[in-house]
Parts: sequence; structure tokens; C-alpha cells
Amino acid sequence: MILYAEVECIMYDGHSLKHKRSIIKKIIAKLKKDFNVAVTELDYHDLWQRTKLGIVTISTSLTNAEQIIQEVLRVIDTFPELERTITNVERV
Repeated sequence: MILYAEVECIMYDGHSLKHKRSIIKKIIAKLKKDFNVAVTELDYHDLWQRTKLGIVTISTSLTNAEQIIQEVLRVIDTFPELERTITNVERV
């Protein structure tokens, strides 16, 4: 089972693209390490207060894939530098 999530976030305290990219790199590294998911920044590359992340997981069951995505979203919510605004999850 393949589950895909698009997550849009706002960074209220972002003051430069360099600062934004350092936060995004930290989040992506943690998600890849802790959950073995594929993560990339999909949109808003040149805006320093917005980002859109794409997250993909593959599992043998839908339930397990959903649990992984929910845990990933929970971890994203723990980062005080950003706020998750729009989240779309779909089965591929």
C-alpha cells in the first residue's frame, strides 16, 4: 500500500530563505531517519514563510501506512518554527 501526503506549512518567524531551508532540512532529515519515508519540498521554494512538503510511505497494509503518516504529521506539529495549515492524504 502506498500512501501520499501533501503538507502545507507557514513559518511566521522566518526571516530569510537560508533560515527556511535550515528548518526544512532539519524536518526532512528527522522524518527520513525516524520513519523511513520519502520527503521533499514540493512548492514555494522562493517564499521564505511558506512551504509544501510531499511525504510518501509504502507498507504491506493500509492501516500501517496510515499510522506512519499520522505519526509523521504529529512530529511535524512538534516543530515550533512552523504551523501545518493544509494537509491532503491519499492512497496511490
